[in-house]
Amino acid sequence: MNSSQDPLVLLRQAISSDSPCIPTASADAITNSSLATAAFLHFTSPVQLSLPLSTPTRFISKGKPVNLRSIYFAWLKKDTTPSEYNAGVQALNAELTEAGSTSELVEGLSYVERIDLTTYLEGGTEESEYIKALPADTSAALASAQVASGAAGGIAPVTSGLAGRQGKDIDPRLQEIYNGERRMGDRNSVLRGIKPTDFSHVRKMAAPFTARKAAQAAQAAKNTTLAQHPKAPVRRPDPIILLSPSASSLLRMSNIKSFMENGVYIPPESSSATSSSSASILHITRLLPGIDPARPMRFIIVDTPEQFKPEYWSRVVAVFTTGQVWQFKSYKWQEPTELFRHTLGVYLGWRGDQLPPTVKGWGRGVLAAQVEKWSQGASHASRWRDREIVEGIWKSIEENMRSKGWRRDSGPMVV
Repeated sequence: MNSSQDPLVLLRQAISSDSPCIPTASADAITNSSLATAAFLHFTSPVQLSLPLSTPTRFISKGKPVNLRSIYFAWLKKDTTPSEYNAGVQALNAELTEAGSTSELVEGLSYVERIDLTTYLEGGTEESEYIKALPADTSAALASAQVASGAAGGIAPVTSGLAGRQGKDIDPRLQEIYNGERRMGDRNSVLRGIKPTDFSHVRKMAAPFTARKAAQAAQAAKNTTLAQHPKAPVRRPDPIILLSPSASSLLRMSNIKSFMENGVYIPPESSSATSSSSASILHITRLLPGIDPARPMRFIIVDTPEQFKPEYWSRVVAVFTTGQVWQFKSYKWQEPTELFRHTLGVYLGWRGDQLPPTVKGWGRGVLAAQVEKWSQGASHASRWRDREIVEGIWKSIEENMRSKGWRRDSGPMVV
């Protein structure tokens, strides 16, 4: 399948152009059906095309391709919580089973797989560790093979001097000299004799020497290639920031982007908050010159580690806390002093309020910051001190990341 009919490419193009994708019961019917009864997904842009929902895609989960129905369902549920998404998968599979479509059940994706898929489909990245690259165009390779075999292309052979002079009027004496020329033979005719000679024994004698030479040449070429083209670095993972799910937290999913990206504090329940309070995953970008001065880093923000795999904990670079210990009951490190030896803690409170005793007791592993109390009707210009607080938090996050081994092309050191 070429790129113009690749399910992931088509879905990504449809999303970027805000064109509808329509689940349909048949390839030629353009009427909406539910995902439980539909058999095709009809794309309206950039081409009118219907693909079976059972089509395997380049997205690989648990070692096998995920079908188009699962990919489309994950996209539809991109803003739901992990528990809501999992419940939706179970409900849809129950409907499919009842309809007798057990061979087309939806594959439930993990928390991070959904993040990578959503980012790819929204155009935020061109690659993913879960998505196989499109196969390269083979037309150029085929043309080269035809030229090499002599079936096409190539350079016309040059005629000999004598053949080129035939048909021309030349001096008879010069013609006599030309007649004395001996034509050069090719490698098959240059060895003359009164009878054919078998040189196969020479080939056998030379075989050990040529094999040794070939091995030495191959090793030398390999060493040169490694020296000139060192092994490509592993793709740098996205760092993770954990928020407190507490209702008393000054920073929640609804206002974290305005604070950390724009340097302006807005109450989480405010109508001018930049994100939905029901969002389960957010992305923010930030340039950290001490780690990568050329490319901004993308941070993943979540308020629960419910879907974490063990290796994700090494990517956690900051934990925002209200000082309530129950926040850590599902963490890898449930003891606060142990947690903040592995990652940075951040406490944000109102200026002038007392620091909670629990936060004081956790020591230097927790950065305590305070913002001006919110006043209803205050303009953004009056919140000029917020940016100073945000810059201090980012500086601490960057220093902590550098100490954990984050570099321009690699993630943290795993110890």
